[in-house]
Amino acid sequence: MDPRIREHAQIVVEHSIDLEAGDDVVVVAPPAAEDLVVALYEAIGDAGANPLGMLSSDRAERAFLRAREEFETPDHHLALAEEMDAYIAIRANDNVTETGDVPPETNSAHSKAMRPVLNERLSKRWCLTQFPAPANAQLAEMSTEGYENFVWDAVNKDWAAVREHQSQMVEILDPADEVRIVSGDTTDVTLSVDGNPTQNDYGEHNLPGGEVFTAPVPDSVEGEVLFDKPLYHQGREVIDARLEFEDGEVVDHDAAKNEDVLTEVLNTDDGARRLGELGIGMNRDIDRFTYNMLFDEKMGDTVHMALGRAYEDTVGEANEQNESAVHVDMICDMSEDSYIEVDGEVVQRDGTFRFEDGFEA
Repeated sequence: MDPRIREHAQIVVEHSIDLEAGDDVVVVAPPAAEDLVVALYEAIGDAGANPLGMLSSDRAERAFLRAREEFETPDHHLALAEEMDAYIAIRANDNVTETGDVPPETNSAHSKAMRPVLNERLSKRWCLTQFPAPANAQLAEMSTEGYENFVWDAVNKDWAAVREHQSQMVEILDPADEVRIVSGDTTDVTLSVDGNPTQNDYGEHNLPGGEVFTAPVPDSVEGEVLFDKPLYHQGREVIDARLEFEDGEVVDHDAAKNEDVLTEVLNTDDGARRLGELGIGMNRDIDRFTYNMLFDEKMGDTVHMALGRAYEDTVGEANEQNESAVHVDMICDMSEDSYIEVDGEVVQRDGTFRFEDGFEA
């Protein structure tokens, strides 16, 4: 076994979910990630915890979704989520477009039904990570070996050092009121984060980490955003998604490709028309776009915004949490002709932060 796989597993168990003796942990993974599952079971055993493995299969999921049109929350899924102490989900695809022929409205209905299960999972210690499978390498237009190097360079890091570096941006954003994001002549959006905590993602819930993020005040978002990096959602590629906001809600939208997928996301529920997250990518080991949001949203020189659910730890006690069955991230390139302004002061220009060499106000 590649020693980087065992290092990956140790980071998940010891850092991301901080597993303790006696913990009951659920590991959900596809067959392509078996090596990482084996390494995780070793690390879970060493910690004195108890693993339960569950198979995830895009083929099986496709078959189920195409056989149904209406869904109810499955009680046994919810019971499992309630009983477990920690949850590890691994991505690794055999075919990244396997679910591409599932109708968007079916995906939306299923997401609504699974929302209570998702809420319960997110209340536990959890980690979502990636195993470098050949299909994901192909989507990223990389060799298998090249993609393996890319994944483990982004995952197997000194996360304490990452935390320290990113804390400089947290210190800027955490006490802020208004944020403005401008990119070229296609994006100019303002939003309030007043009273909402800024989180430092250094490889805990998502592995790799490499962002700082918070939640906008739901009714504060105004302006227009062109997400010029593609979105790969439900097995389909959405290109040049554009959203226009008034009083926090999306009032107009379009996309150059697969606009219907974007429309169905927005129609999931009322909360899907509002933003639940503003994130700023800071992981410069992720130096290329790979059609994998787990990595792409952490890229340096980018921001991302998510339609739908706001994470509870990004919402202040006095503020409203945006609720939704979906959380769909979309990315805007900030490397050229772009800036982030916090309370009237430019804090990043063309991808360079004010605390980094080369920053020009």
